[in-house]
Amino acid sequence: MQKVIFDTDPGVDDAMALLYLHRHPDIELVGVTTVFGNAAIELTTRNAQFLHQEWGIAAPIAKGAGAAFDEARDSAHYAPAVHGEDGLGNIGVPLDIDHPLDERSAAQFIIDMVRADPGNVTIVAVGRMTNLALALKADPGIAALVKEVVIMGGAFDVNGNVTPAAEANIHGDPEAADVVFIAPWKVTILGLDVTMKTRMSSDEMAAMVKAGGPELKLLSDLSQFYIDFYRQRVGLDGMVLHDSCACVYLTEPHLFDVRTGPVRVVCGGLADGKTIQAPDQGRKFIGSAWDGVPSQSVCTDVRAEGVLDAIRAVLVEGRAP
Repeated sequence: MQKVIFDTDPGVDDAMALLYLHRHPDIELVGVTTVFGNAAIELTTRNAQFLHQEWGIAAPIAKGAGAAFDEARDSAHYAPAVHGEDGLGNIGVPLDIDHPLDERSAAQFIIDMVRADPGNVTIVAVGRMTNLALALKADPGIAALVKEVVIMGGAFDVNGNVTPAAEANIHGDPEAADVVFIAPWKVTILGLDVTMKTRMSSDEMAAMVKAGGPELKLLSDLSQFYIDFYRQRVGLDGMVLHDSCACVYLTEPHLFDVRTGPVRVVCGGLADGKTIQAPDQGRKFIGSAWDGVPSQSVCTDVRAEGVLDAIRAVLVEGRAP
């Protein structure tokens, strides 16, 4: 059983990822931490409460950062065109959700959970990296105690989706991402290189709803705005499964190709938020900002149909693939 803290900014694709973690028989979801990103922190936290309530998720929720790690950075860049004004596809999430929040901040929650069970907690982070950076700042020693950090973010050998250089999660808080990537813990990064290849059509979503339970009806309802975005902006009849890729990697790593090497993030300027890896294999660069930085794993390719099969198995049947 893998113990997981899910750091998230719900978010439509976050919702599918959360349901995957909740329903997977080999995962124990020990906590959910919220962060600003797809919407403001008040909305992403409310959305997490709503999804927990509707899907019967028992894991505690800790409210996290509402602004970037660097206080001088403008944090108010949300994604209503992608996820709706409420972050969940404009389905009409109630203003007040009667679902408790942990009294700790997300960063303190992460610290406490990791220190209570050293070596056994994996963090899956699919929003800004702010909570993780704040936890490292407050207690650098947790890096040696976390089993693994799995991140959805970045763009390495492809263009970004916010600028030609940068992907949204990293662009929203580059300083935090750089702190996370250079810390001495095991990090695996799934960026647009693999997530943009992993797509679920509207027909496939409808088939899951028909075969599954009421949880999937809600998931389909909140996904329609997201699907419309991809139809109008990208010409895709369906949705890209960014955040679910990180969760499937956790349980099915054989579906992904990985390249190792230190990773840094451009902080400021024209390429703000750009993720750059210096691969372990190939040309060596001496006297650069990558010197002495821990080698991390970056996913470079994916067996997309295998990812979809895993999602269907877990969401529809509640079984491991």
